[in-house]
Amino acid sequence: VQLVESGGGLVQPGGSLRLSCKASGFMFSAYSMSWHRQAPGKERELVASVLSDDRWKNYADSVKGRFTIFRDNAKNTVDLQMDFLKPEDTAVYYCNSQIGHWGRGIQVTVSS
Repeated sequence: VQLVESGGGLVQPGGSLRLSCKASGFMFSAYSMSWHRQAPGKERELVASVLSDDRWKNYADSVKGRFTIFRDNAKNTVDLQMDFLKPEDTAVYYCNSQIGHWGRGIQVTVSS
């Protein structure tokens, strides 16, 4: 089983990034998927989640209206579109499956 994140980096406040998570080794389309993040000195927190059939999505209050989660069950991917980024969005972002798989994480830094 693998979850591989990509798309992170450095962006200025107000900018956008799109993270992607490619899954393999399990029946991706059968499970909910989510993105989490962990900032330095803080606990890991849920950012966004999506059901297996893409019919329901949930977001942390801190990212509502700015972040959007997408999944493509044909490609086994789940993306996180992040717009209007703020310095407080700086963190390592992790892809997660409903059955407990985690990616290694990818750094997102929002700074001028």
